[in-house]
Amino acid sequence: MIDLAIADGIARITLNAPSKLNALDEPALRDLDAAYATAEAAGVRALVLRGEGRAFCAGRDIAGVDPATDDVRGILDDLVTPLLRRISAFPAPTFAAAQGACLGIGLGLLMATDVVYVADSAKIGSPFAALGALLDSGGHSLFVSRLGAHKTLDLVYTGRLMSGTEAVESGLFSRVLPAAELQDTVDAAAAAAASGATAALVASKAIVRALRDEQLALWDSVAAENAAQAALRDTADYREGFLAFQEKRPPRFTGR
Repeated sequence: MIDLAIADGIARITLNAPSKLNALDEPALRDLDAAYATAEAAGVRALVLRGEGRAFCAGRDIAGVDPATDDVRGILDDLVTPLLRRISAFPAPTFAAAQGACLGIGLGLLMATDVVYVADSAKIGSPFAALGALLDSGGHSLFVSRLGAHKTLDLVYTGRLMSGTEAVESGLFSRVLPAAELQDTVDAAAAAAASGATAALVASKAIVRALRDEQLALWDSVAAENAAQAALRDTADYREGFLAFQEKRPPRFTGR
């Protein structure tokens, strides 16, 4: 269900249950969390998340779930939210390639990832009213911050799904691509990040997260930049970057 491969400093995690559109049950959520933990322990310099088949992730796997005994609060509080926090805090640049259905938990996985490229045919929205349920995994925050309240509730009330093209044009994700080009483009971006100055990239990630999650004010963000820049001065990659510039050659970063 969850495949992990690590090579050349890049972790590649695949949701591999295409027959059910990569919907995630409780064991799969635990396995996905463990895959991120393993990748972090391995010290990778970039990570790619993808879904096998025609969908990225259709959300939670509710096949066979009895709504009368469903421990929905426990699943969301104890499995989903800690997983999304782990993804968001991953100490290296993270990328996702998303095609087809990107719903519920699947949307949350994308929200927690640093850079998301979507296929033009991706389907993104909130169809959960048809189940008597609602959008979760951070979907309300994502939609309201990028789309505004009116468009968010339009999607919630109608269940309409946006295409990948509309989602990117609305500011939800990074880039839209033809499905045939999606994976190669994400792999190239991850490879470039994995050969970059990791500490500098992660420092920017931390500042962006603080701006998004803590509404960091302008001069507080400037102070954070100043502190991060001073800390980077003591890294090998900082010294290499300056030396390469002065010697007029490409830098050879080691992630240290």
